[in-house]
Amino acid sequence: MSESARPKRRYDVGKRRAQAALTRTRIVEAAQRVFLERGYVGATIPLIAAEAGVAVETVYRSASGKSGLLAAAVQAALAGGVDRAAVPVEQRVGIRRVTDAPDAAEAIRAYAATQPGIWSRVGPLLRVLESAADGDESLVELREQLAAQRLTGMRRFAQHLADRGALTGSIDRAADVLWTICAQANYDALVGTRGWSTSDYQQWLAKTLIDAILR
Repeated sequence: MSESARPKRRYDVGKRRAQAALTRTRIVEAAQRVFLERGYVGATIPLIAAEAGVAVETVYRSASGKSGLLAAAVQAALAGGVDRAAVPVEQRVGIRRVTDAPDAAEAIRAYAATQPGIWSRVGPLLRVLESAADGDESLVELREQLAAQRLTGMRRFAQHLADRGALTGSIDRAADVLWTICAQANYDALVGTRGWSTSDYQQWLAKTLIDAILR
């Protein structure tokens, strides 16, 4: 059989994509651990590569620099995992429970149920961001992007409640209340400093929001 007659190996695009996704997951999860252990300055790309078991060049190809890795780590923490971060927010299980709730009060209770897990996962990474943000323009931009993302989420939730005819005031006012009451500072103060259980915090959050913004 001539060289030209030999069957060519098929290029398995699906397999390559799956391998690339697995590698990225390892890198982002490794970055999360190294950021939490070493802080932003101490979390070098070679350390992250070693933790992930990949080449340094592979880490550089996976994100736009170290700030890009921190951004990916934060998004993964918000979603509850690297794979879940690829799922649109409105399709995630916790948010589906909110949108599928039978009434506005149950929607708020479902939303409140998401908050302890989110802050316990993402809070430590946000503290890493805050500790280094003032000295790095890319981190300042990341902090602003995350704040804008959070406010957008609050406004969408307020709109959802307004569509049910449940708000006592405007959508903007409800979004501002959601933004303030659901802030990381309140979780840190009540759970982290005052020792509340996550269940107590969740119940307080739901009742406070229901009393503040619903008819």
